[in-house]
Amino acid sequence: MKDSVAEEHLYLGFSHQYRDSIFPLHTSISLFLLSYCDCKLFKIFLVPTGENVDDQFVPKNLLGDLEVHLISRCQLPVVVQSCCLPAVVVKDGKFCRAGLSVVLRHIIQKTYEADPSKKDVLELLGFKKTCLKACAEVSQWTRLCEISIPLAVEGFLTASLEHCQTIPPDILQLERKLGEPVRVHNDDKIRRQKLQQQKASAKDAVPVLGKEATEEGKTAEMHEHPLPSLELSIAFSKLLVQEVSDAVNREAPRIRRTKTSDLPLLDHVFAEGLYFTLADIVLLPCIHQFLVSSKKQGKNLVNLPLISNWYQRVQKVPGVKKAAGKCNMELLQFPELMSAPEKELQDLSSVPHELEEENEDSQFIGGPRPTMTKLMENGIEAKFSPHPCPNWTLDWTNLPSAVSPGEGKMSRDRALRKQQQLNNLVAAVTKLAKPGDVIVDFCSGGGHVGIVLAHMMPSCQVVLIENKELSLMRAKDRSDELGLNNIWFIQANLDYFNGTFNIGVALHACGVATDMVIEHCIKAGAAFVISPCCYGFIQNTVKFKYPRSRKFKEILSYKEHMILCRFADQTAVQLPPERRIIGKQCMGLVDLDRAWAAEERNYTVQVISMEPESCSPKNNMFVGIPA
Repeated sequence: MKDSVAEEHLYLGFSHQYRDSIFPLHTSISLFLLSYCDCKLFKIFLVPTGENVDDQFVPKNLLGDLEVHLISRCQLPVVVQSCCLPAVVVKDGKFCRAGLSVVLRHIIQKTYEADPSKKDVLELLGFKKTCLKACAEVSQWTRLCEISIPLAVEGFLTASLEHCQTIPPDILQLERKLGEPVRVHNDDKIRRQKLQQQKASAKDAVPVLGKEATEEGKTAEMHEHPLPSLELSIAFSKLLVQEVSDAVNREAPRIRRTKTSDLPLLDHVFAEGLYFTLADIVLLPCIHQFLVSSKKQGKNLVNLPLISNWYQRVQKVPGVKKAAGKCNMELLQFPELMSAPEKELQDLSSVPHELEEENEDSQFIGGPRPTMTKLMENGIEAKFSPHPCPNWTLDWTNLPSAVSPGEGKMSRDRALRKQQQLNNLVAAVTKLAKPGDVIVDFCSGGGHVGIVLAHMMPSCQVVLIENKELSLMRAKDRSDELGLNNIWFIQANLDYFNGTFNIGVALHACGVATDMVIEHCIKAGAAFVISPCCYGFIQNTVKFKYPRSRKFKEILSYKEHMILCRFADQTAVQLPPERRIIGKQCMGLVDLDRAWAAEERNYTVQVISMEPESCSPKNNMFVGIPA
C-alpha cells in the first residue's frame, strides 16, 4: 500500500437520523461506499443543516469504524460553501469535487491508487470506467440513480401514511429498467453461450415415453436444483475472480452459425447489467430503506419482483454484508417474493418512459427551409448585433507560455484559432468586470478561458467548473505554474454549484449545457458571455423544453425547432458555402430563441458573431446583462 497519499477532507450533509441511516441518503451512500472499500484516506466531516452544531448527535453505530467530525456550514472552506454536498477538497482549498457521483468515483479511484491490490474496488467503475460518469442532466440513468431514487425514498419515508400507500414512480421506473435486456461490450459471445446453455438444459429436460414416474422425479429434481443462469455464472465468476467453465465457453458449430437476431437476450443480474458496479452501491441504501419501511407498513411487495431479487442478489456480493454490518444496516430477506402470482404483478407498461413523449420525434427528415420560411412569414429572421470591439486582442507574445492555449498538445493553427476565440470572450468580460467580482468559467475544460481571466484580472476571483477530472487537473497544473492565487477548481456537474457570482462565461458549451449556464446566470442575477456549440445535441430534458421563448413557442413545434438545431451544426469548413450559410442562419435562429427567453426574464441580450468568423465554425456569442 502506498504511504504518500495526501489527506483530503470529505464533507457530508447531515439533516437527521432515521432507523439505521443518516439523511440525506447521499450521506448514507457515501459512508456505505467508504465501508465497502475499507477506505480511511479521508478526514470526514458531517455538516448539520441546523445552526447549532453542539445540539447534533450522531450514534457511533451508524458510522462503522470511521472517525467523523462535526462542522458548521460557516466553517467550511469557501470553495465548498459554493457547492452542494457531498464534497471533497484538498488541503490547499483550491480544488473541490462536488456531487454524489463525482465524489464516489473519486473515493474509488483514491482507494485503488493507495492500494492497487483492490482491483475489485476499481471494477465498480464498470466498463471503460464510465459508471455514473455522464451528468444527470443528459443521462437518464445517472439521474435515476443519483437524484430521483434517493429523493423518492426520502419522500416516501417522510410522507403521511395516506400518501405512501403507492409505490413511487421512480421505484417503478427502476423495476422496469431491471426488466430491460442487457447490452454489454461482448454481448454476442455471451448470448451464444446462453443459447448453448438453453439447448443443453432443454435436452436434459426431454421426457422419456412410458416412464412418467421417472419424468416426474426428474422434473421435481430440476426445480429443487435449477441450473444457475449464464448471467449469474458470469457475474459471480468475475466477483470471485474465477473463470467460467470450459463447457460454457466452448461453442458448438450450430451455435456459431446462429444469426445474432436469433440469439436470446441477456437478463439483468445487477443494476447496470451483468456486473456489480457503483450503481448498485448507490441504490442499495436507498432500496433498503424503502423495503424496510414497506415491510413495517405491511405492504405486499410482489409488485417489485425484480428489485426484490436484485436486493437479495447484491447481498451475496463479497464484502457487501460486511459493509452493511459496519453501517448498522440490517439487510432483509424476502423468500415469499420469489413466487409472486402473475395476476398480482403490477403492469409496468403504464409507467411512463422519462421524456419519451417529448422526444418521440427524435429522427427528423427534410431540410430547414420550410421552418425558416415559417419564421420569416412571422417577421423572425436571424440577426446579429455589431461586435463591440472587433479588433481587440490580447498581447499573446508577451504573456507567459502557460497562459496560451498552445501550451497543450494543440496544433499551431488550432492554437491560433483558440487565441482568437479567447480574444472575443475576454474582451466582452473585460468590459463587464469590476474589481472584486467573481467570474465563473462553466464547462471550463482545460481552463483556456479561466486561466487567461485569472491572469489578466488579479483583483477578480475566477472559478473553473468542469465535470472531466483530467481536463481540470491540466488546468490546475497550468495555474500552479503561473502561481495564480485568485482561482478555484470545482469538478462537478453544473447543478451542484450553487455559489453567488457576478459574471458567467463559457466557451463552446455543448448542446443543452449552454441553456444550463444561462439558467445558472439568471438565477444568480449575473451577466453572461457564452459561446454555444453542438446544436445537434439539443433536446428536451427534465428541466429544459424547446423552443425556449414565448415568441418561438407560438410559431414552432418542438419538431420544427429540432430541425433548426440539427442544421445549425452544418457549418464545418469542408461543407459547400451555401450549406454553411444556411447552417449559420439556423445557429442565429436557435440563439435568437435563447436570447428572447432570457429577455423575458429582464435581461438585455446581444447575439454577436466572433471576429474573425473563421476562428470557429461555431462562432456565435451571447452577451447578456441583467436589467
